[in-house]
Amino acid sequence: MIMPLPISHLSIYSLAIPMRRKFSHSAADRVCSEPIIVQIELADHTCGYGETHPRTYVTGESHEDVIKTIQDVFVPILIKTRPANFGEVIEAAANLPLTDDNGRVITAARAAVELAMLDAYSRAFRRSLESIAGWFEQPWLSPPGCRDTTRYSVVISSMEAERIHTFLRKVRLGWIRHFKLKVGDNDDQDRLDATLRTLGRGLNRKKVTLTLDANGAWNLEQATRKLHHWQDHPITCIEQPLAKDAGQDWGALAKQTTLPLMADESLVTPDDAEALIVQRGPTWFNIRLSKNGGLIPALQLAVTARKHKLAYQLGCMVGETSILSAAGRFFLQMVPNVRFAEGSFGRFLLSEDVVAKPLRFTFGGRWKPMADYGLGIDVEPDRLQRLSIAPPVRIPF
Repeated sequence: MIMPLPISHLSIYSLAIPMRRKFSHSAADRVCSEPIIVQIELADHTCGYGETHPRTYVTGESHEDVIKTIQDVFVPILIKTRPANFGEVIEAAANLPLTDDNGRVITAARAAVELAMLDAYSRAFRRSLESIAGWFEQPWLSPPGCRDTTRYSVVISSMEAERIHTFLRKVRLGWIRHFKLKVGDNDDQDRLDATLRTLGRGLNRKKVTLTLDANGAWNLEQATRKLHHWQDHPITCIEQPLAKDAGQDWGALAKQTTLPLMADESLVTPDDAEALIVQRGPTWFNIRLSKNGGLIPALQLAVTARKHKLAYQLGCMVGETSILSAAGRFFLQMVPNVRFAEGSFGRFLLSEDVVAKPLRFTFGGRWKPMADYGLGIDVEPDRLQRLSIAPPVRIPF
């Protein structure tokens, strides 16, 4: 008889990790990554880790909100969690709420808890995270996903236009194929011109792709004007051209431009996805694990996108450690036809990581699939302690 395996402790770490260079866009400037790491320890002493990056302009959650939500909403649920096999773990993780009792979105908090839970129990029950795909009962959702087809992309932040040529020439030496340019400020035309000059031959030959990301900087009138001016350029799509709460404007904008639209900040919950589909505005979804509530909700969004014949990519939060990078790779290992992937920057962007061997993509944006049980990485507790900006919140069950 298999005995239930409860959780014994949950710990919350607030970190600050200096970045190697400033990353800017229309909504924020960042010189430091500030992840929240959740550690779950089971009764047999197996530990699992999850990560999130709260963004108030994305999900409405602050760092303080996430920590309080984990304590007030998720800990009472986890105390009652006593699975006897990994199938029960998947069911329990799938049932974690996306909103609290007041209807407030808590997806950033959920992501850290869910990933830590899946990591710990996958190790304890010796079941690969790839087995989650079978829970959806979608034959197309299964390994190897897009291991052999999807490549990681590089994001061009809101740097000065004169720096873009040098930056892109260096990156292209690594045979990177896919690029995203941050727009939505007063200098975006100069940066776009510099990017098009540098990538022009590859873009015209369709060996290279370029996406633009406005991070919700424009209203309908501004977006219409901008996209009309740019619609003859070789641009794959425009990410989040409208403010998060733009509502009916998505459909109106789609009628005014020939450029495909991608939803990001407006796509947080399944309800958001359904509302956007009704709008017939975005034809792309940007799925981000920390934004959308973890691995299982991210997979569900991919299922929804495929059902409605929408394109999708795996996005990331700036400054992710190898915990979220590993989870993102498991997403790629289960989901086919992911057009682009972001993340796995490792030490390209962060001065340190919470693992000894940080995950990062390699030549051409290629990547190695994750193996073993759990997330397939080994978090080093001493690094968590050293990078913490406050004593961890430790909750015994």
